[in-house]
Amino acid sequence: MVSEATTTAPNPTIILTKTALINGQPFAIVPGETILSFVRRFKGKDAIPTLCDAPNLEPFGSCRVCSVEVGRVGNGTNLRTVASCHTPVDEGMMVFTETESIQKLRRNIIELVLTDHPLDCLTCEVNGNCELQDVAARVGIRKVRYPAGKVHTDRPKDLSHPYMTSDLSKCIMCYRCVRACDEVQGQLVLSVAGRGYDAKIIKGLDQDFFSSDCVSCGACSQACPTSAIHDIYQSKAVVGQDKVRTVCTYCGVGCNLEVSVKDDKVLSIQAPFDAEVNQGHTCLKGRYAFAFYKHPERLRYPMIRKNGVLERVTWDEVYDYLATRLTEIKTKHSGDAVAGISSSRCTNEENYLMQKFIRACFGTNNIDGCARVCHSPTALGLQRTFGTGAATNSIVDLKLTECIMIIGANPTAGHPVTGAKLRQKAMKGTPLIVIDPRRTEIAEYATHHLQLRPGTNVAVLNMMLYFIIKENLMDKDFIANRTEGFDEFCQGILNLNISELEAVSGVPKEEARAAAITYASAKLAMAFHGLGVTEHYQGPYAVMLIADLAMITGNVGKPGCGVNPLRGQNNVQGMADMGTQPYQGAGYLDVTDPQIHAKYEQFYGAKMSDKVGLTIPEMYDAALEGKLKALWVMGEDMAQSDPNTHHVVKALSSLELLVVQEIFMTETAKYAHVVLPGASFLEKEGTFTNGERRIQAVRQVVEPVGESKPDGVILVEMMNRMGYPQAPYTAKGMLEEISQIVPFFAGVKWDELGKQGKQWPVKPDGTDTPLLHVGEFKRGKGKFVFRDFVETSEILDHGAAYPYILTTNRVLEQYNVGTMTRRTPNVKIFTEDVLIINPIDAATNGISEGDFVRIESPRGECRVKARVSDEVKPGVLSTTFHFPELEVNNVTSSVSDSIAHCPEYKVVSVRINKV
Repeated sequence: MVSEATTTAPNPTIILTKTALINGQPFAIVPGETILSFVRRFKGKDAIPTLCDAPNLEPFGSCRVCSVEVGRVGNGTNLRTVASCHTPVDEGMMVFTETESIQKLRRNIIELVLTDHPLDCLTCEVNGNCELQDVAARVGIRKVRYPAGKVHTDRPKDLSHPYMTSDLSKCIMCYRCVRACDEVQGQLVLSVAGRGYDAKIIKGLDQDFFSSDCVSCGACSQACPTSAIHDIYQSKAVVGQDKVRTVCTYCGVGCNLEVSVKDDKVLSIQAPFDAEVNQGHTCLKGRYAFAFYKHPERLRYPMIRKNGVLERVTWDEVYDYLATRLTEIKTKHSGDAVAGISSSRCTNEENYLMQKFIRACFGTNNIDGCARVCHSPTALGLQRTFGTGAATNSIVDLKLTECIMIIGANPTAGHPVTGAKLRQKAMKGTPLIVIDPRRTEIAEYATHHLQLRPGTNVAVLNMMLYFIIKENLMDKDFIANRTEGFDEFCQGILNLNISELEAVSGVPKEEARAAAITYASAKLAMAFHGLGVTEHYQGPYAVMLIADLAMITGNVGKPGCGVNPLRGQNNVQGMADMGTQPYQGAGYLDVTDPQIHAKYEQFYGAKMSDKVGLTIPEMYDAALEGKLKALWVMGEDMAQSDPNTHHVVKALSSLELLVVQEIFMTETAKYAHVVLPGASFLEKEGTFTNGERRIQAVRQVVEPVGESKPDGVILVEMMNRMGYPQAPYTAKGMLEEISQIVPFFAGVKWDELGKQGKQWPVKPDGTDTPLLHVGEFKRGKGKFVFRDFVETSEILDHGAAYPYILTTNRVLEQYNVGTMTRRTPNVKIFTEDVLIINPIDAATNGISEGDFVRIESPRGECRVKARVSDEVKPGVLSTTFHFPELEVNNVTSSVSDSIAHCPEYKVVSVRINKV
């Protein structure tokens, strides 16, 4: 039936020709949509009431409140009642949403629900924002005709958890919480026990929240239509609140957050259902771990060290002091005696200003950032192979992929929302390859888990490439038309001794072969990697080999595949984009190229250096040699997070001037001559760029605490004190400047970012790019790079005397060195760092669960509590590193890769004994 109606669907790209009728009016339908979505598309969310439906859940049909009557055109008297949430709409269907019988049915359903529900609305914490209350009013409930049932007062409130609460006397058995735990998080913690009137929601094996396997993501709380499952922040309460949309400050997923605020105080955080990144989901850090912003230990005023003690001063005094000292150092020793370290916790605009401050005010390229110690090998490796050091695809492509490979990453802990999506795909049968020395949570779902020895990624990836070539599973057309260097690469791979690689890695070659066949046989395969790839002696080459895997199988430049680094912090991608590296300026432009150098000088109106500056490890060496005199640090805690702590502290202590911008008195700030109080993500505006190159708006929610200032404001005011004219800080103004010098930001405008942001490169007309390397690589042709396995010097030099390999891992509840999460209730869930040790090694060393273990390396020692588990092989130890008292970096080494200079955190030669 061809439509004559003028009404069309909101999406103009969909050509719609078929119609159905809503209360007698024809409207165009979308094939496959349900009656509920069809009606709501044209009549709004309130056109049909629901109780068991939620935007991020599959249709369920348990409440029947969404019932409508349907018939066929030409047979209008033969109507039947159906649940609109899971009944497909089709051509010629007549839908009646408000017939007398439907209204009566809905009232009857709600009356029955209310007979078993406490009628304490006026004192309930969700009064005014309760879906049951709203639906009761919507269907016209004025009284309940049925006698009151026995309300389940025998179900006491569960207040065991630092965040999650429950009062199951208010449960209406809609199953939304169970489905959210299953369909959104994939944790399978919530379920239903009992039958009929005695049916109830249970956690785990009918435990309390804290004793169960709940990961505190809050998906169940957000899904619950009443207050049966809630949280300590009463996130569904709405009285007197404003809501501000912003972006999470934790990992590289970049979840959108809707922050409820009243009287300059954050009340709660929810996840917007319309966010493309997280679709109404977030982890416990994003949803609940925000209390740090107003913690008593926040830095609230600037300080200068006088007579060995940090003393409070005014902003004018500190700016004058810094301008004088920095000018003296520059005049006496040259601008190369000054350096800066930037932070991925800060916005794009602040990182841009930081590198501009160092380059324009001091004429040096001594600028680096925390990506040096995490994903610098990713940027370098992908630039050399593809031409762009960023993710090729978007996370939404997981819906299309037929195979997933995760290398050196634990996404359910480090990138929880993406990790939940990966787990969902694996649970539904998509083949999953995990390459990791630990049996991580995601490895439990793996088709192939290649449990290699730490430090042997290159060996295992070479084995996979060898078998792909041997099994003739290459995409020969892609190789011939879109790549270069394959013949030399292929010869290098075929010359490898696979038995030697098997022995060195600990991965049986038949397992590597099976994984290679699974990956290469899939029409679409997505690869994800994390710090377990990059923080190695051969980190950049491992990244290049991952790129080789994608190219040899044609898994680049199309949806559902690609190479996708999992960025550890919220703005690692953006920080690098903005030029916080000593060899590339804003936009990854080579500072040594004469034309680019001239372009930068003209744009900044300042004398610039055309020499490569110092990386962070080189800054430490220069400080110890007396060449580096001043270091300005924004948002980084190297004294706790960088390897070989004694070396780092000695270098920091040798500086004439150490300036630290921070929100807390970190280990690094304790050595500073000047401390400047910065602002948290809730107190500033700007943009973050997530792991899929999505530039998103960070909007200010509350005012900065005390006298603290946004980091961008501090830098602008300091640049002006140094005599460099910089316009007052605004996100809009900074993006206008950035768009003129960073080619892939050309069309980025603050006012056009909207709710979803834009994925770079953004063309001047504002068109963004969800998918890279379509038809052609950024560098023209993709370049195959061969690299044989080389053992790290850490093992060669110290392996005999220190026979165990220590690697590091994160946990879900804490974030990096815990500066923020340790100042939230998260610390009640994960209370201390632990050492994972295999039962065989534990028995050999007389170590039992909970014993303290001394870990000793050639650099130093630390002590940590043992957790005995077979998730690591004998000879391998793994420790978390979230609490400063552990001092794990006393034992890590200064070994780094040879080209990106990223430290090798993941392989440390140690010996152990029971304390």
